[in-house]
Amino acid sequence: MVTFLDDFLKLIGIDMNYSSFGIHFLIKTNKIISDLAPIYARISVDSKRCEISVKRRILVENWDFGKGMAKPKLPENKQLNIYLEQLRTKLVQYYQELVLSKQLPTADAIKNKFLGLEVSDMTLCKLIEYHNQNGKETLRWGTLKNYFTTKKYIELFLNEKLNTSDIFLVRLNYKFLADFELFLRKYQPVDHQKPMENNTVMKHIERLRKMIKMAIRYEWLEKDPFISFQQKFHHVERGFLSEEELKIVEDKSFSISRLQFVKDLFVFSCYTGLSYIDVMQLTPDISRLA
Repeated sequence: MVTFLDDFLKLIGIDMNYSSFGIHFLIKTNKIISDLAPIYARISVDSKRCEISVKRRILVENWDFGKGMAKPKLPENKQLNIYLEQLRTKLVQYYQELVLSKQLPTADAIKNKFLGLEVSDMTLCKLIEYHNQNGKETLRWGTLKNYFTTKKYIELFLNEKLNTSDIFLVRLNYKFLADFELFLRKYQPVDHQKPMENNTVMKHIERLRKMIKMAIRYEWLEKDPFISFQQKFHHVERGFLSEEELKIVEDKSFSISRLQFVKDLFVFSCYTGLSYIDVMQLTPDISRLA
């Protein structure tokens, strides 16, 4: 809570009636990589909060959960704490700037200023890049890979149909979505792939919709262009192999090693229930199972 700031603002005639503002640093123990946990800054304004990755990691045993800082035993931890305090000062400054300019200092607004993302110049490609960069922390690789594919088609659409490399979010409307859908349906791949079927098109639209909803939550976009847009998925009955059919596949041998490898992966997935992406991430390192 920054009470001195509230008193100062009242002294100069600005009373925004906010009950609290706070910044707390924390680590995410569910996102540990190589024994290092990522550090986040949690911004709280009137019980509403958001988090920012500070792009630093630390060993869990070196973190003071109560104080929200690194244990100052090692020189590198002292340097880390200095960096975190500099970051805290910068976030407080953004809060002050919003209040003094009589803008609503929400947690997301402070985050936007820190990231340099102002509503007036927020574009679709910036949104996608922001989403995918943050998705590296929260999404599985298989899901994130699909977002990369959607990004590719959006960029193709912007370039080939709108003759531009980017577009401001405020320009997105129903026509943009309808034109993008039509572009996907008519797109002819130059390789061996087949044109997209309806559900594949709708998946790309769905991923775009999720990113747009994120933009609305972060106050980068006021009007939802998807309000009148209807997604139409076709129900598909997924086929499956009988025990006898799986046995035939299992007993089949291929002279081409690549095909034999693919077959072995398929059979392994059938018996374990693992997805293709999970199988491909398996390693001989049994220590990772501990």
